[in-house]
Amino acid sequence: MCGILAVLGCSDTSQAKRSRIIELSRRLRHRGPDWSGLHCYKDCYLAHQRLAIIDPTSGDQPLFNEDKTIVVTVNGEIYNHEELRGKLTSHQFRTGSDCEVIAHLYEEYGEDFVDMLDGMFSFVLLDTRDKSFIAARDAIGITPLYMGWGLDGSVWFASEMKALSDDCERFTVFLPGHIYSSKRGALRRWYNPPWYLEQIPSTPYDPLVLREAFEKAVVKRLMTDVPFGVLLSGGLDSSLVAAVASRYLAESKVARQWGSQLHTFCIGLQGSPDLKAAKEVADYLGTYHHEFHFTVQEGLDALEEVIYHIETYDVTTVRASTPMFLMSRKIKSLGVKMVLSGEGSDEIFGGYLYFHKAPNKEELHLETCRKIKALHLYDCLRANKSTSAWGLEARVPFLDKNFLSIAMGIDPEWKMVRPDLGRIEKWVLRNAFDDDQNPYLPKHILYRQKEQFSDGVGYSWIDGLKNHANEHVSDAMLMHASFIYPENTPTTKEAYYYRTVFEKFFPKNPARSTVPGGPSVACSTAKALEWDSAWSKNPDPSGRAALGVHCAAYEESTGSPPVINGANSPLGFSQKLQEGVTEATAV
Repeated sequence: MCGILAVLGCSDTSQAKRSRIIELSRRLRHRGPDWSGLHCYKDCYLAHQRLAIIDPTSGDQPLFNEDKTIVVTVNGEIYNHEELRGKLTSHQFRTGSDCEVIAHLYEEYGEDFVDMLDGMFSFVLLDTRDKSFIAARDAIGITPLYMGWGLDGSVWFASEMKALSDDCERFTVFLPGHIYSSKRGALRRWYNPPWYLEQIPSTPYDPLVLREAFEKAVVKRLMTDVPFGVLLSGGLDSSLVAAVASRYLAESKVARQWGSQLHTFCIGLQGSPDLKAAKEVADYLGTYHHEFHFTVQEGLDALEEVIYHIETYDVTTVRASTPMFLMSRKIKSLGVKMVLSGEGSDEIFGGYLYFHKAPNKEELHLETCRKIKALHLYDCLRANKSTSAWGLEARVPFLDKNFLSIAMGIDPEWKMVRPDLGRIEKWVLRNAFDDDQNPYLPKHILYRQKEQFSDGVGYSWIDGLKNHANEHVSDAMLMHASFIYPENTPTTKEAYYYRTVFEKFFPKNPARSTVPGGPSVACSTAKALEWDSAWSKNPDPSGRAALGVHCAAYEESTGSPPVINGANSPLGFSQKLQEGVTEATAV
């Protein structure tokens, strides 16, 4: 990942202003520690902090067209850049950077070229010929982008809020799949697939088509000139990413300079479910596995820094971001600069446990659409900012534009949980990789039930967070929370604590509005509660704290069963399904 900052239409063009923009851009240096760049044209500034993944020697930014009339600062990766270069034969390229195509595509096609890009990206492009500019963000919002406005009429864009929050009167999240044009003076959506419009698909399920699309999504993300690996929790999604990547490396010459053996990484408390599961998968795949440990106290000590970097006070995001933040530092210390991760699968295939209660295929599909659209506020934000805090880039093959089109085009009847047919959550994905002749994973791993990341690193992690919050937030403080925080009022001590830390770094009203609203309870989406009101009884966003899904694992880890609604629940998952008992999970 890189860090971008653009300030366009400044009334002040003094050296002091230039120095201020350099200072603000420096706040993003963790995202791009390899080089810094700044281009100034009259009252417009484009700054860049580079993490060199492709063409490390000559791909410094900002980037230009041939006569330097077009300037662009980009955060991201364009996976089809070589194909696009083939369409731009009349243009002269100065670097081997995948992002340089953006300047030439604009020259050739104007503002409507964005849909041609296959990748994750946020960019700002300045056309000095008429001093117009555009800004755009990838389809799902894998890379972050914020937009702000100054009192002098200037327009600001930045990869992270911290680079513009002090100098803008108002700022907001730049919407995924959108483009802003100064000529039109407004945002418009450039990404308009049928699923985004919430049309109910009817394409029959073809497991081979789905498998091949995912394999292509993983392979294209191996485009790199630096060491890389896979974040492996041992769950279905990360295990499939590792299985496909490992198989491809063994059969091809890609990345031979780093060795054909795939490196995998996992973090957890001693004895955590993730560590055990990840080692099993790594042993099966034959990866070079790196197992990292952290203590609850180490996680607590990092909380303030984590919230500063991820720029949110959402409870589940903070919980999961902290171990990911700690792991990213360890990974970077090994010289690795890029990792693949498994975000997005649960949203696409209805993998969260409350999808068991979806009443029909229409409701299931509409809920998957809503969850994918919100990913930029949750899992994408976590995966990007937790890793970028240490100059590490995370790539997410499940959110590949082509794979997403295929997966979201499947008749959602196939995604319904059907115990009578032996179909558990994400059955269509599991079945696509269920190959007896050449297995990607052992059966018990392929059909392993979902575990929340913040739970999988060790159940006492969440317990430790709650205890920590209880020590710092009194009953009186929580009772009066609505007066202190009338907007997005925290409803638990843990949520209150995260909010106080967030407000210390980002005290302005626009900052708190960039975080999703609603009470911090499990399955807080209206649909989850509509499908089964029992979810409202669970005050905790953790999947394992719900009605018994992870009871056995919790008891094994902590030595005692969890207390659920005032009673210990030793029943297993399948028995609870038969009894019609609901289960909650984080949203």
